[in-house]
Amino acid sequence: MSALAPVLDRLDQSLDQSLGRLFDLLKVKSISTDPAYAAECRKGAEWLVADLKTIGFDASVRNTPGHPMVVAHHDGPAGSPHVLFYGHYDVQPVDPLELWDSDPFAPAIKEIGPDHKVITGRGSADDKGQLMTFVEACRAWKAVHGGLPCKITLLFEGEEESGSPSLKPFLEANAAELKADFAMVCDTGMWDRDTPAISTALRGLVGEEITIHAANRDLHSGEFGGAAANPIRILARILADIHDDTGRVTIPRFYDGVEETPSQVLKSWESLGETADDFLGPIGLSVPAGEKGRSVLELVWARPTAEFNGITGGYTGKGFKTVIAAQASAKVSFRLVHKQNPDKIRAAFRKFVEERLPADCSVEFHKHGGSPAIQLSYDSPFLTKAKQALSDEWPKPAVMIAMGGSIPIVGDFQTYLGMESLLVGFGLSDDRIHSPNEKYELSSFHKGQRSWARILDALTR
Repeated sequence: MSALAPVLDRLDQSLDQSLGRLFDLLKVKSISTDPAYAAECRKGAEWLVADLKTIGFDASVRNTPGHPMVVAHHDGPAGSPHVLFYGHYDVQPVDPLELWDSDPFAPAIKEIGPDHKVITGRGSADDKGQLMTFVEACRAWKAVHGGLPCKITLLFEGEEESGSPSLKPFLEANAAELKADFAMVCDTGMWDRDTPAISTALRGLVGEEITIHAANRDLHSGEFGGAAANPIRILARILADIHDDTGRVTIPRFYDGVEETPSQVLKSWESLGETADDFLGPIGLSVPAGEKGRSVLELVWARPTAEFNGITGGYTGKGFKTVIAAQASAKVSFRLVHKQNPDKIRAAFRKFVEERLPADCSVEFHKHGGSPAIQLSYDSPFLTKAKQALSDEWPKPAVMIAMGGSIPIVGDFQTYLGMESLLVGFGLSDDRIHSPNEKYELSSFHKGQRSWARILDALTR
């Protein structure tokens, strides 16, 4: 009998116990962006350390200027690979609370259809449920065999949902301890409920907040309207200029480093059968808004974007106030692909804004992070083995996909630790992460554990 079979049996038999542990972690209100929950974040880190010690990991809470990291080590057989597994235990705020069907920190199993159960609660999919799939795979392997199939280091972060301010300094300071043969990241998703996926490309990100200043105070729109510069109108015109009628970004040299997606890759994406109606229909839309002539998968996986994430200015309360605001602000994000340089994109955007300012207005910029796009090797032996392991577990074979979002940690692992990453996750597009009523499929949690057990087995053969 293979070493894997009894581990899979153990995971099946102990599902209820693993759910109980996950529920205990989900009850911790580890909201990293709100200082009021700092003690809860530390509680989450301490809970993980205590749990990992029961498996035999040498685990510890590591202090940072912000929320703590969790680092844990477990030896493996001589000559086996050394893997670093990354996840995060912090969660997004729950506001608006009134839109939740139940207490976001009172996890439960909910049946939403025939043979279709989900785990509800903040963090169930992002990322506590995902993180615990790997922990449970390790627990079962240790229980059955008395050891793990390879050397494993765990790194669990407490600031992923608040920009990871402590992560890069921590990686740099602890590079020798954390370096492994490759990293595994479980903060991604499946293609659908039956089809596992490995993400091989991630878009980069540049975030900018701009504030246009005009008069030295808010003005009466009847007394000054028509004569005084209106920063809201100026801001709106600048933002409108960023795209042309075809959806392309007009910032000079924005497309430097952007390559056309290889035809064979486009064909493989076409074979997935995703249409604009399939992609946009569930959110109440139907017509793609990006560059004309490109599929929705190419738009979100392989093309750069400029998006406006928030605009403020003037009176925004109830009722009406006839005021010309003294300032107006916008939050703008750019998703990057291929070889686009985040610093050059930021500089080009700022120049674009400054060139459109009226004579007696000014602008200030506030930087909100930046990371390049990531393209992983398609011929990695780790990837090949993981793809087969996933295909053995799920009803349909694993597929190679890209991601429209950004996971800066993947680039940081390359920069600071010299490692490529294997991106495997079990979330679904309707898990409502960052939104009210977040959920995680029970099948994702259960078969996710089994998948990691299979991957660990495959990597050591």
